Amino acid sequence: MKTLSILATKVSASLLKIIGRGGSMPGSIGLKLDSNILSKLHFKGPVILVTGTNGKTSTANMIADLFQNAGYHVVTNRKGDNLKAGITTALLKNSSLSGTIKGSVCVLEVDELNVRHILPYLPVKAFVVNNFFRDQLDRAREMEQLIESIENVLPDYSGELILNGNDPNVVRLSLKAPKAHCTYFGLDQNQYSQSKTNEASEGKFCPVCGHKLRYDYYQYSHIGSFSCTNCDFKTPEIKYPLQNIDLEKETFYYQGKQIQSPYEGMYSMYNCAAVLAVKEVFQLDLDAAIQVFKNAPQPLGRNEHFTKDGLQCILNLVKNPTGANEVMKVIDKDNEDKVVCIVLNDHEQDGTDVSWIYDTFFEKICKDSTKKVVCTGTRAYDMALRIYYENYKGDIEVVEALDKALQASFKPRLKTYVIATYTALYPTRSTIVKEMGL
Repeated sequence: MKTLSILATKVSASLLKIIGRGGSMPGSIGLKLDSNILSKLHFKGPVILVTGTNGKTSTANMIADLFQNAGYHVVTNRKGDNLKAGITTALLKNSSLSGTIKGSVCVLEVDELNVRHILPYLPVKAFVVNNFFRDQLDRAREMEQLIESIENVLPDYSGELILNGNDPNVVRLSLKAPKAHCTYFGLDQNQYSQSKTNEASEGKFCPVCGHKLRYDYYQYSHIGSFSCTNCDFKTPEIKYPLQNIDLEKETFYYQGKQIQSPYEGMYSMYNCAAVLAVKEVFQLDLDAAIQVFKNAPQPLGRNEHFTKDGLQCILNLVKNPTGANEVMKVIDKDNEDKVVCIVLNDHEQDGTDVSWIYDTFFEKICKDSTKKVVCTGTRAYDMALRIYYENYKGDIEVVEALDKALQASFKPRLKTYVIATYTALYPTRSTIVKEMGL
């Protein structure tokens, strides 16, 4: 059934391409014909998996570009089809009928809940983990359950673990992988580090003994320098940390060299740190990584800028309190007069539980320079109530139709920040393009 599975996947993917479609359906067909197809494939080079709550798409794409710059033929699921069917599609499209993957390296973004369906069945050389935050409670349940689902497939893993050394929930994976070698990435203490945090934090207790964790400093949320108040669990040695972080210029120093980050925010610095850790593990040239950062494309809807006839619009994806708080910080830095439009959906892919909006610091945008907040989406009224509870003094406008909401946002001709949840992101982007005449 192996050959039939590969052939059916290739044919269906080609037919979809003809009509301008993509997606994971070809992989679903391949898996129906041979449910064990992944374990029957042959690889001519390393397989690298990338997962985490926030930043895995950007990180995986930059790692793929890193290897491409270094001269490798890269097979990757660049568009973010990160469930089992999407990964199967990416691999079988690039496979011979005998099951040999044509690339010299595979870089695969993997949804956190799907790691258990992928890692045991591929010859994974490196497993990169960015962070773990509370996200989509109705789907992923509590974060503890999600992490345990990954821990359960690590006892036999003998490859490289490339872990965020500033996230205790990521570092704990090393305790369940006795056969693996661990490399840690992270950031040094910097001018933005804080001794206390009031952000939603998931790293309060030691995963070994259950006692409280002590932090020397926080970078954001529960990311920082930690140690257990009772046992030896603590931030591991980070051999090559990013130093001298400058969030105004978006630069950092690495091994004494100043490097420009391609994206805004502290959380994006960690994406860069992960890429550089992969560079170290595979002994690639630093210049290859620097070129990645210089030429990294802006992912659609991730701090994406649109400008026409003097009107500027910035679109950002939000899907959980930690990511949303980082977007709030970016907006908070901008003291220009502005309008903020929030598109809050509660579909299955967004998470039907929207209580996370009460763990997000919307007060950062409820200041005098924000002249109006427009709320839309399936939970527009919930969002408007959340802004009202911040004692916002400006106009709060609820507009149910997305196009009308954006028209209302653009009407004052001020810089407009648009914040959209997962299922709202691409419809919102398309509507921005249409309404701005781009």
